[in-house]
Amino acid sequence: MRGAWSLLMQVLRFGLYAGLHVLLISKLELFGLGWCFLYLGFLLFLPIATPIVVQLVLGFAMGFTMDLFYDTGGLHAATAVLLMYLRPWVLRLLTPRDGYDAADAVNVHQMGFQWFGVYLVLLVAMHHAAFFLLELGSLRAIGLTLLKILISTLFTGLTLLIIQLLFFPARRRGR
Repeated sequence: MRGAWSLLMQVLRFGLYAGLHVLLISKLELFGLGWCFLYLGFLLFLPIATPIVVQLVLGFAMGFTMDLFYDTGGLHAATAVLLMYLRPWVLRLLTPRDGYDAADAVNVHQMGFQWFGVYLVLLVAMHHAAFFLLELGSLRAIGLTLLKILISTLFTGLTLLIIQLLFFPARRRGR
């Protein structure tokens, strides 16, 4: 029963992140240089113990969903799968001295601001770099593209941090 409840919650989270991104957030832009990729929150905030194959499938599903709405020919799917491929590497890089508990989640309250900030900036920056460089297709306007990567990383990162602070529980691990 617990597995079915967990699956239902993930399906609802998927729909919420995808729906909010498509209906509201995709319309926001900062000076034509920065965009918020809210849907990445679904992928980045998955439980740490999520198997890599499940992560890759969910990355593809979320990216493909975005590609259907924005007619981007697989750009979102490719970069979301890349993000999910890199996530375990970043989690290993940031593993606390005591390791992760089986019940650990990516949560700013549980893991701390420093851990969460590094995790978020690394993964969002890598996703955005891949996304905007693939979108560009050449190195013609590399300066403008680097500015888009920087501003979009800050915009997305700040938005996801605010979501964590407002909507994720502040439960602490027992020590």
